[in-house]
Amino acid sequence: MTALSPLLKQATPVVVDHALGSWIWSTEGERYLDFTTGIGVTSTGHCHPRVVAAAREQTGKIIHAQYTTVMHLPLISLTEKLGEVLPPTLDSIFYANSGSEAVEASIRLARMATGRPNIIAFHGGFHGRTVAAAALTSAGTKFRSGFSPIMGGVHIAPFPYAFRYGWDEETAIDFALRELDYLLQTISSPADTAGFIVEPVLGDGGYLPAPPRFLEGLRERANHHDIVLILDEVQAGVGRTGRFWGHQHSSISPDILITAKGLASGFPISAIAAPVELMSKAWPGSQGGTYGGNAVAAAAAVATLEVIHDEHLVENASIRGRQLREGLDELKGSNPLIGEVRGLGLMQAMEFVTDAGEPNQRLATAVQQVAVEHNLLLLTCGALGNVVRIIPPLTVTSEEIATGLDRLRAALKAAHDG
Repeated sequence: MTALSPLLKQATPVVVDHALGSWIWSTEGERYLDFTTGIGVTSTGHCHPRVVAAAREQTGKIIHAQYTTVMHLPLISLTEKLGEVLPPTLDSIFYANSGSEAVEASIRLARMATGRPNIIAFHGGFHGRTVAAAALTSAGTKFRSGFSPIMGGVHIAPFPYAFRYGWDEETAIDFALRELDYLLQTISSPADTAGFIVEPVLGDGGYLPAPPRFLEGLRERANHHDIVLILDEVQAGVGRTGRFWGHQHSSISPDILITAKGLASGFPISAIAAPVELMSKAWPGSQGGTYGGNAVAAAAAVATLEVIHDEHLVENASIRGRQLREGLDELKGSNPLIGEVRGLGLMQAMEFVTDAGEPNQRLATAVQQVAVEHNLLLLTCGALGNVVRIIPPLTVTSEEIATGLDRLRAALKAAHDG
């Protein structure tokens, strides 16, 4: 009998029958509060009626219109809609299917535009599993090991992970920027460095927001050395952090912005945005793809952006994010094994430690698994697997946050007692 690859391990035993909003119903009739959103994908909740209607209508018109062969209206509309929320300097867009594809397109563009070979990524970043994207990823060896040689020309600089270092944030920022300068002086000369790539909030690396001063330091160095600053907003973008883009918690603007995940509420589409002057430096034929900018996915993305605007979901993510943080801080206050609570908006996490302050993967896994028994779906992350992340949809209500916190509190108690 044919089966799925044994490497595809489910985080929960749930087999879904249907879903709506913040809720998933299993084939056994159980109802689960979904605080995973398909790893930050179902931004408008499961099966938002307007997204469903847009996709259904589009499938009756044309499903696949290869966009370098014939253009289609959903992609034109999507480009206009994205122009309303992108930084104004980013006035040219290339569409692909996945975050990894968009990441690879961004580094290809940076190298072609500058004529330089090297890319500097940051420790704990996750940029994908394809060969080039995996070379940029240091959120865990499982993403980049066992299939060497991976892409060359990549160098990893420290990220200001203050909790891990045992420092205050300002010390961590100073260290990370100082080490980046040292890397530029000792390993990758600015004359060889095409781009910096960083997540405004580390995703799989542990839900660590990049401090504004750190991002501003990257922007300053990129300007000084004519290095392309690439912001991977695959997980942090589209309202997730309580701002439309994760980098908007700082004063900077990127040279290239990458988006995917929550852009189409579950339909596969990704994009990079850059100034047309920069995008024009890509070589002819270097951008394309059979399924990129699919008509149904583009229609769903247009509907998603309209729902986010009309239902004020960025504001809701900010308000509900504060409610979630208050609840998580309360849990931390009564549980010394929660070493840190962190995140922005509806991208929050708890890092678990032992009594000795060491990473506690066992407890994080136990909490995530026991939560399923309390009908709450969560995920772990972090290079050491000791972080539980909470990712509600942007549509989440006050009552659902309160319910989720109650179930999380029960799961913590059961996991700790067990």
